[in-house]
This record gives sequence, C-alpha cells and structure tokens, in this order.
Amino acid sequence: MKYYLVAGEASGDLHGANLMKALKAEDGEAVFRYFGGDKMQAEGGTLVKHYADMAFMGFTEVILNLRTIFKNLKACKDDVLEWKPDVLILIDFPGFNLKIAEFAKANGIKVCYYISPKVWAWNQKRVLKIKKVVDHMFCILPFEVDFYKEWGMQVDYVGNPLLDEIAQFTPDLNFRENHQLGNGKIIALLPGSRKQEIERLLPVMLSITENHPDYIFAIAAAPTFTESYYRQFTGDKKVHLLFSSTYNLLHHAHAAIVASGTATLETALFKVPQVVVYKGGTISIAIARMLVKIKFISLVNLIVNKKIVTELIQEDCNTQKANEELKIILTGEGRNEMLEHYDELLLLMGKPGASAKTARLITTYLH
Repeated sequence: MKYYLVAGEASGDLHGANLMKALKAEDGEAVFRYFGGDKMQAEGGTLVKHYADMAFMGFTEVILNLRTIFKNLKACKDDVLEWKPDVLILIDFPGFNLKIAEFAKANGIKVCYYISPKVWAWNQKRVLKIKKVVDHMFCILPFEVDFYKEWGMQVDYVGNPLLDEIAQFTPDLNFRENHQLGNGKIIALLPGSRKQEIERLLPVMLSITENHPDYIFAIAAAPTFTESYYRQFTGDKKVHLLFSSTYNLLHHAHAAIVASGTATLETALFKVPQVVVYKGGTISIAIARMLVKIKFISLVNLIVNKKIVTELIQEDCNTQKANEELKIILTGEGRNEMLEHYDELLLLMGKPGASAKTARLITTYLH
C-alpha cells in the first residue's frame, strides 16, 4: 500500500513517525511519502517538505505568511495527485490539512485523519465539512467521540499517543547528579517551545522564584534555542536550564508551572501538580475570546470536564496569582485533591497503544 502522510509541526512529526512504524508492522510492503520532519524521515520513505517551512502560529503570523502557505498547499496537492496514494493520512494541523482533505476527496483518494482538529473549541460547524471530506477520523481525546456523535459522525477513539511516549520512557537514574540539582524538591517551569510563548510566559514564571528559596527551579528548555537565549531571561537567578530533558524533569518534579498546550496533559500524566499559564497577543486574544466556545483552555480540565488545574490567562497570568496558586499545590489539601483528580483523568484516558490501534484500523478500513 502507498501511504501519503501530512504533518505540519514537531508534534505531528513525532506522531507520524510512530504511526509509520506501526503501519510497517501491519503492512510489510508499506511505502511512504510525506510532509513531515526528521523523525518521520528516520522511518524511511520520501520526505517532500520539512515542517520547519510550514508552522505559523496565531492569526497575525498566518496572515503575514499567506504566500508561503498557498505555495505549500499547491505543492502538496500536486504531489499527492502525481503519486496517487492508496490513502492520505492527515495528522492534526487543520488549517492546512482540511484543505488537502477536500482536494483529495474530490480526486477520489481515501482520507484518514489522525488527531482530530479542535473543532469543539470554535466554529463547530466545521464538522459538517469534515463529514464530507474525511472517510475515517481517529481521535486522541475521549470526549471527542461524543462531540462528533452529536453532529452525526462516527469516529474512533484510539487512546492518546502521549500514553505511548510516557510508557516507553526510562528515567535517568543519575538525573539529579548529572544536572547538579541537589536533593531538594524541584519546581519545573515549562514555558513552551515557541519564541512568542517563552517571551511572554518565562518572565512571569521566573518572577516567583525568590518567594520559594527552599525549592530548586528548573526550566524545560527547547532544543531549538541556545543557552544564552534563556540566560537573557534568567539573569543571575539560581535557575537550572535543562535541554531535551522534559520527561526526566517531570519524573523528578514536585510541582510545575506550565504553558497551556500538550505539556499540561504530560505533566498530569506524570502526576505532577501544576498551575497552567497562558498569554497571547492582544489582537489574537480578542479574536479568540469572540470565537472560542470552551470553558477551559487546558487539556486536563477539558478531558475531565471540570476545573482540576487553575488556569491563569492573560491579565491573570501575573506574579501574585502565580505565586498564590503555586503555594496551594505545594503541600496540604490542594495538592492531594489535584492528585486524586489526576487518577480520574488517567481512567478516562485509557491504555497506551494509539499508533498501533490507528495503524490496525487504517489497514482494516483499506481492505
């Protein structure tokens, strides 16, 4: 079978690579062509375009890069048509991928979508389009099954790929020693991996370090930036900088302050009490507030459908509030309550095996 995959960002590259590995196990003669990244390339096949040329974040950035986006769309459509795959597998990245789905469907190519667009968050009517252009949708958040059902579409919940990542993780036994972290309790700071996020959130995270002299603070630093980039924020504060060590940091952390996004769910799966923070550009946030239809922004709260972790958004994302909320989860009742809620979350999330299950369903649907 010929599989054409489209992933437009780092997370998609990771999930795409795992799915390719699983598809090879199901189909010994699998051939791949894709938009993706280094991890997918390591699984073989042909990389047509790297995601580094594709990922634009926020309304403003998208508008500024429209010409590049249209060029990428055209290149993808032309390549899909020329290669004629048995199936097109789209991974997240909805702004781009739903246009590719529409094109593929119009040209008689089967469309599978892995990791649903967050249509439940805003403009829910997009489901009507998805129903028309996607043959099979594979969801990684349990509540999405009921959401799609309300719109008359049947989808498969395959579990969450993060469960696989965490299940495969082996802790570094010399982690504290290697990073000279000492024996104190660690507070992990996860400011995200995008420049805009880091620049808005890291100063707030760092502003509370003086209030907790008995704790060790460590930043989960993104490998795409240098040490000197982070040092402009940390200055002379006693904060450790750990590159490409997020899971080891979470494994050893006592509590965390986390940028809204996938990392909030990872932190919860590691059972680390957390405060979630988010700050966007003024225009982007104003637009989002008009459009967004959800009660929460963190995946943890969305999955359990109630407030488990505190979310400090925009003007609430400040030193005083971050400090107050962190204190609540360091000891006592607030901490225990959050840990109990995490058990509820784990139950809803199910077992690892998302890539294998998705690969099995795709090959079944193709026969």
